[in-house]
Amino acid sequence: MPERRAYAVPRAGDAAQYAGRVARLAGTTTQHGPAAPAGASPRRVWTALAIVYVAWGSTYVAIRVMDRTLPPLLGAAVRFLAAGALMYGFLALRRGCAPRVRARELASLTLVAVLLLTGGNGIVTLAERHVPAGLAALLVASMPLWVLLLRALTGDRPRRATLAGLAIGIVGVGLLVLRGGQGQGVGAAQMLEVLVGALAWAAGSFLSSRLPLPADVAAGTAIEMLIGGIVLAGIGTLAGERWSGLWSGASVDSWLAIAYLALIGSIVAFTAYVWLLANAPISKISTYAYVNPAVAVVLGAGILGEAVTALMALGGAVIVVAVAVVIRSESRPPQPVPLPPVAAITLDGELC
Repeated sequence: MPERRAYAVPRAGDAAQYAGRVARLAGTTTQHGPAAPAGASPRRVWTALAIVYVAWGSTYVAIRVMDRTLPPLLGAAVRFLAAGALMYGFLALRRGCAPRVRARELASLTLVAVLLLTGGNGIVTLAERHVPAGLAALLVASMPLWVLLLRALTGDRPRRATLAGLAIGIVGVGLLVLRGGQGQGVGAAQMLEVLVGALAWAAGSFLSSRLPLPADVAAGTAIEMLIGGIVLAGIGTLAGERWSGLWSGASVDSWLAIAYLALIGSIVAFTAYVWLLANAPISKISTYAYVNPAVAVVLGAGILGEAVTALMALGGAVIVVAVAVVIRSESRPPQPVPLPPVAAITLDGELC
């Protein structure tokens, strides 16, 4: 029986943590750093990277469009239920049986789904009713810094350069929260709401490295999205959102945004990301953590006409630089120690 290891689902999340853990499942890295890529052509690698850059960067714009005429929590629920059902159904057809996970793994998936999808994505979706997509993306870009802070608080000893990156990032977050919304009608409380979502996502990513999650990453992700969608649907209903709001007064643009989020943001980008983990160095893959916010800002300005103020650009640049410092510091280990072979990431799972 292959060894089972934990993973964190990679939706606009902690690149260094997820990439390292899942790449180890695929056998493409050592204990302390990335192994050589599997020899894929540079064109294919950059095509997959472009998909991840644009797909995950554009999700903030799509969420903003969805929020225009749809109830945010129920809209997010439909997104994850649709994506999870499509992915799970595809896996079942490919394998000839329905993927299953162990009861202990299902409990872990439930906790991670509540933190990542309900807490992280759900809160950000609520906040984007008021916060521009680009500004929200810049705040969420700080998420790897909060994972680092949680690690430090639980006894980890990061390098000095990593801690310096954390300090720089906190300054950038402060600039955005206190001054970044000037002239856009966005108050500090609304940006703190986005930050709470980023903190929930950080907690989910942090705990996922310590929980018994399935080695079958594709099936685990599909089940996690289904759980997250169910919880979001329940909370949205309890919060007073009406299911009739999904069709009464809903615009075609908002429904197209949900379709885009489910198909492109969740399924296509995930597939490209998992392929990259087996075919490209982690240092290159991790660049999405600081490219996605830039994509969101550009698309927010170009598609939605969002303003980009000087203070917003400064605060965002500080956060992006901080994340780059952290990722670079964390991906430069002393001496790599090879791991024994473990289960590879594949669409053909072992449990049905």
